[in-house]
Amino acid sequence: MGRHVVVVMSNPVEGREDEFHDWYENTHLDEVLTSCGWQSAQRFTLTAERGAKSGFSHLASYEAEGDSAEAVIDQLNATRAQRQQSDAIDMANAGLWIYTPAGKIHHHPNHT
Repeated sequence: MGRHVVVVMSNPVEGREDEFHDWYENTHLDEVLTSCGWQSAQRFTLTAERGAKSGFSHLASYEAEGDSAEAVIDQLNATRAQRQQSDAIDMANAGLWIYTPAGKIHHHPNHT
């Protein structure tokens, strides 16, 4: 079983930002972790850009285990009914990417 990072980039529906933030932070992340058995999740808000514009104001990152990226997606899809969905997220313009390690983790030599 391998480690994967699942990245979801999204935007709230205009005028529903508070609902988007509340659902994502207080409901969705924990439901994904519980239903999929993934290790961790964290949200980020875009605060600076350099170079190409992302078009997304928010990113959610999950640590997942699976035999392959496809297995991780299958697990996510198979458990969808166990999670509350929100129409405060602009799903028409959201995206999901899975990254699989291409090398070892590097740590700062003075990091404990």
